[in-house]
Amino acid sequence: MAKEVNKEVFEVLPVPQAVAKFVLPSLASTLITIIYSLADTLFVGMLNNPSQLAGLTVAFPYYQFLNAFSSLWGVGTNSVMSRALGEKDYDRVSKASSHGFWGSLVFMAVICVIFQILEKPLLYVAGASAQSHDSASVYMLIVFVIGGIPTVLSIVMSNLLRAEGHAKSASSGLMLGGLLNCILDPIFIFGKFGVPALGVRGAAVATVIGQIASMVFAVVVIIVKKHEVHISFRNFKFKWRTVKEIYAVGFPSIIMQSIMAFLVTMLNTILISFSEAAVSVLGVYYKLQSFVFMPVFGLTHGVLPIIGYNYGAGNKKRLLSALRLGTLIAACIMTVGTVLFLAIPDKLLMIFNASPQMLEIGVPALRIISICFIPAAVDILFSTFFQGVGMGFKSLIVSIMRQLVVILPAAYLLSKIGLGYTWYAFPIAEVVSLVLGGIFFWTTYRSKIRNLRPISD
Repeated sequence: MAKEVNKEVFEVLPVPQAVAKFVLPSLASTLITIIYSLADTLFVGMLNNPSQLAGLTVAFPYYQFLNAFSSLWGVGTNSVMSRALGEKDYDRVSKASSHGFWGSLVFMAVICVIFQILEKPLLYVAGASAQSHDSASVYMLIVFVIGGIPTVLSIVMSNLLRAEGHAKSASSGLMLGGLLNCILDPIFIFGKFGVPALGVRGAAVATVIGQIASMVFAVVVIIVKKHEVHISFRNFKFKWRTVKEIYAVGFPSIIMQSIMAFLVTMLNTILISFSEAAVSVLGVYYKLQSFVFMPVFGLTHGVLPIIGYNYGAGNKKRLLSALRLGTLIAACIMTVGTVLFLAIPDKLLMIFNASPQMLEIGVPALRIISICFIPAAVDILFSTFFQGVGMGFKSLIVSIMRQLVVILPAAYLLSKIGLGYTWYAFPIAEVVSLVLGGIFFWTTYRSKIRNLRPISD
C-alpha cells in the first residue's frame, strides 16, 4: 500500500515544486473559504439590520471554536501521518487515520451537546445585547448543533488526504462546500426561487449545507480511491498511545484557535464600553483580515506535511528549504495586505456598508493593526514548523503570547487612554511573540534538526 503515497512530491521534486503541489490547491480552497466566510456578513449586512449583523459578530468566536475542535483532530492526525509516512511506518499511518476519524466524530458530538446546553450564558459572555441575542442564538444553534459533525469530519478527512500528498482531492471538497455556500446564501437570506427569506437563519443553513457537501465528497474519495487512509469500524481498536500522539500536536492547535475565539470575545467586552460600532468594526476587521491571513494558513497546509515527512525521513535540507520558502511566500502575502490596509481602509470598510461612525473608528484602526501583518507571517510559519516536527507545545506557547498574555492586557490598558490607542495592542503582541518564536526555533534547531540523518527504506 505504500505505493499509494505520493512519494515523488515528498522526496524527489525540487522543494518549490513540491510546495506548489500542496499549496496551490490549498490556496484555491482557502480563497473559496474566505469568500463564503465573508458572504454571510456581506449579505446579512445588506439587510440593513444592525442587530442581525451584531449577532453574527457575537457568534463569530464560537464558529472559531468549531474550527478549533476540527483542527485538534485534523492537524494532529496530519502531523502523525506525515512523520509516520516519512519513517515508512504504514501500520502507524493506518492507526492514526482511523483514530482521527472516529475520535473526531465522538468528540464533536459531545461538544455540540455542551454548546447547546450552555448557549445562553456563552452568548452573553461574548457580548450579546438584548437586540442581537436572538440572531446570534439562531446562527449558533444551526451551525453548531446541526453542522458541527459535518464540519469537523470534512476538515479532518481533508487533512488525512493532504498528509498522503493528495492535496487536490483534499482541497476540491472544501472548494465544493464553499462555492455551494456562496450560491445558497442570497437564496436563503433574501428568499429566492420560492424559498422564504430567512435572514441570519438562512446564512447558517447555507453554511451547514456547504459543510455537508464537503464531508460527503471527502468520504466518497476515500472510499472509492486507494489510499493509505483506512477507516474501518469493524477492525478499529482504540489505542491511547495513538490518541496521545494526535493530541501532542492537535491539542495545542485547538488551544491556539480557541484562544483566538476567546480573544475576540474579550475584545468585544472592552470595545462595547465605547460603542456598538466599535464592536462591529472589530467584527468587520476579522472578516477583512481573513483575505490576508487565510492564504497564509492555506500555505501552511501545504508546508506542514512536507516538513513532517522530511523530519521523519531525516532530510534536513528539504525540511529547511520548505520552511524558508513558506516564510518568504507568507511575508509577501502579508506585505500586500499591509499596503491595502494602509492605502484604502475606507473602501475596505464600505464593502460591508459601514456607517459614518464605523468609518470614523475603523479607518485608523485598520491602519494601526496592519503593522502586525508581516511579523505575524513569521510567527505563523514558526508554529507550522513546530507542529511538523511534533512539538506542538511550542506553537501553543507562542500563540498564547500573541493572543492572550500580551494582547489582552495591552488592549485593556491602552483602552484607558482612548479607543484609538486600543488597536496598538495587535502589533505589540506580534513583535513580542516573534522574538519568543525565534528563540524557540533556534533551540529546536540545535536539539532536533542540526544533526538529522536520513533513514533507510
